[in-house]
Formats: sequence, structure tokens, C-alpha cells
Amino acid sequence: MNTVLESITPPAPKPKWLRVKLPTGQKYTELRGLVDKYKLNTICTSGSCPNMGECWGEGTATFMILGNICTRSCGFCGVKTGRPETVDWDEPEKVARSIKIMNIKHAVITSVDRDDLKDMGSIIWAETVKAIRRMNPNTTLETLIPDFQGNTRNLDRIIEVAPEVVSHNMETVKRLTREVRIQAKYEKSLEVLRYLKEQGITRTKSGIMLGLGETEEEVIQVLHDLKDAKVDIVTIGQYLQPSKKHLPVKEFITPEQFAKYEQIGKELGFRHVESGALVRSSYHAEKHIH
Repeated sequence: MNTVLESITPPAPKPKWLRVKLPTGQKYTELRGLVDKYKLNTICTSGSCPNMGECWGEGTATFMILGNICTRSCGFCGVKTGRPETVDWDEPEKVARSIKIMNIKHAVITSVDRDDLKDMGSIIWAETVKAIRRMNPNTTLETLIPDFQGNTRNLDRIIEVAPEVVSHNMETVKRLTREVRIQAKYEKSLEVLRYLKEQGITRTKSGIMLGLGETEEEVIQVLHDLKDAKVDIVTIGQYLQPSKKHLPVKEFITPEQFAKYEQIGKELGFRHVESGALVRSSYHAEKHIH
């Protein structure tokens, strides 16, 4: 019997510009202690974000609400997919308390998609912002929201509580949207961003990941589309595969290419452009309110 040995291509090693220093510093150590002691649910720790030390040093942290099980199964995302747990109506107070304990100056709130709920989670979203404002009147806020299936009634709940920044990520170029964000639509995301701006949100923001097989022209097209939707802030980072089940990295984008996209973004007139291999959607978030 002949055994056929398959040649398995090992994944390309990560380039040196993707290596991250371990987070250090007094502020980081203090916050890490508080997060562990009070079992606070920051996505900085659960998503093992490369910029945790830097952001925490700046007094910024990201919190994920509405549980950690998503109703969508995007090909890039490490969050579990399945049947989410019931809504925890005490969560707004818990998040507000975490922000107070950690003494956070600028908080980013994000969530899983909750297509299983009639309001898609928008009520808890609004209540969370209100609770944070009550308990932390000096903390500024960015809400990184799902598309709420483009339902304006749900989006209006976010608009009413007026976070300083409202963010919704495109994640990828138009051609790859179906593969990368299975249940989301490119045009719908643009509509969401356009609607937020039209309804008076002062700062809107979006982000994309590179290295999934997109071309330079396609990335530039996304930047033009975001500018047309009156988006203020754009983040561009490198996609990294969370597990073997997720989409593979097709390419590691060079620092020079990231710099080129940053230049193009600035020329287009965005208020802020964060472009680099380790950039994530809440990177330098505290600077985006100005």
C-alpha cells in the first residue's frame, strides 16, 4: 500500500515589523491588576490586542457588551459564533463601574452582532452609554457599532445618546466583503456611516484590514467611498489569522505601503488616518475626539 505524503506549506513567518513588545509600565500593571481582581471584561485582554500597553498607558480601553457569542460567522473574526446568551440588563452598570474602577479617560464600546434580538441590542447599547455618562461624566466615548441590519430605528438610539465618536468598520474591500463578512453588505455599511453623519454625529469612523488578497486600487476605492460617506477617521491595519479555521493571511503589507495609504487618506481630507501593521480600530482612539 502506498502512502501519499502531502506536502504542507508552513505559514509564512511574520515579518519583523509585526513583532510586539510585551506591555509594561506602572499604569499597565495597575490596570491589569484591577481587570483580574474585578473580572472586568475588556476586549483588550480577551482579544490579546498588540497595543494594550500603549492604550492603557494613555487611559484608553475597549469593552465588549452583549456577551461574547456572535450571531454572525465572519471569516476573519476570533469571536465565537452560535446562540448568544440572554441579555444581561445589569451590563450597562457593570461596564460603567469598570470604567470608573480603571479610571478610564476615553472608553471604546463594541459588541457582537445580535441579529437574534428584535432591537439587535441597540437598547442595551444606549443604556450603556447613559450609565457610563452618569458614573463617569468626564470620560469621552467611542461606540464601535454593528450595522444593526441598517435599521434606522436602532441607529437612532445610538444617535440620541450622542457618543463623541461613532464607528462602524467596513473591514475589507467591496469584492471580498462576501467572503470576509459573510452576512454583511458593503453598501449597507456605507449607508450606516452616511446616515450617522446626516443625523448629526460629529465624528464618524471606519476601519479596514489588509492582507486578505485585496489590490491597491481596491483599497483606494474604499477610501474614496468612505470620504463620499463623509467619514472623518479611518484606521488601516494588517489582518492576522485568529485560528486555522479562519481565512488565511494572503500577504503581509509593508510599512511603506501602509505609509502610502496614510498619505492618500490625508490627501483625501480625512481628519485622522491611522495606517500601520499593528493598527486596530481603537488604536489612538483618544486622539480621534479632537
